[in-house]
Amino acid sequence: MEKWSVETITQELQKHKNPANVKGMARFGINPKNTLGINIPTLRTFAKTIGKNHKLAIALWKTNIHEARILAGLIDEPKLVTEAQMDEWIADFDSWDVCDLVCMNLFDNMPNAFAKAKEWTSHNYEFERRAGFALMAALAVHDKKATDGDFIRFFPLIEKYADDDRNFVKKAVNWALRQIGKRNPALCKRGLRVAETLKQSESKSARWIGSDAFRELSLKKFNN
Repeated sequence: MEKWSVETITQELQKHKNPANVKGMARFGINPKNTLGINIPTLRTFAKTIGKNHKLAIALWKTNIHEARILAGLIDEPKLVTEAQMDEWIADFDSWDVCDLVCMNLFDNMPNAFAKAKEWTSHNYEFERRAGFALMAALAVHDKKATDGDFIRFFPLIEKYADDDRNFVKKAVNWALRQIGKRNPALCKRGLRVAETLKQSESKSARWIGSDAFRELSLKKFNN
């Protein structure tokens, strides 16, 4: 008999419930609905205790509990995740932290991650579009085997959607541009050109993205 089930996991999560933390999280734009207020280090430790388990990940996601969904992204097995599951999960995103953590801990390990990042940016729902750019940022940090060409193809999407002034979209577009530019000198040079273009835009959102990214990338130093 397995030690962990969706019932025992949710019971354990309830033990760590912290309403005061929920209020603090809400001030940072985290959706307080179905949220227990458990910090990420605690969830990461719990995930290591549970181990990888695709079936449990699916069950935890269906609970709609904020922390259970973060945990699902930590314990799921990329080789068993389907494209349909990826699309279903992003449609359920209702908070930037769940979106980003699932992209950083699970989706960026998928063989179709670059294609999905591109696809999701075309979705209109705020957190689905954010997922596309969050996945770009995660890939820029974690995928050491990807080529510059893989990331150069993202720049037109960054320019295209930089005028989306929704808070959780524009911050993700900015994040993607900065992380791609920080990979290496060549991508940094290209990223600075994109940022410079955005700085001249009529869109307030695009100008903010360009100015912020330009400031960070212009200070980036690379080891020889």
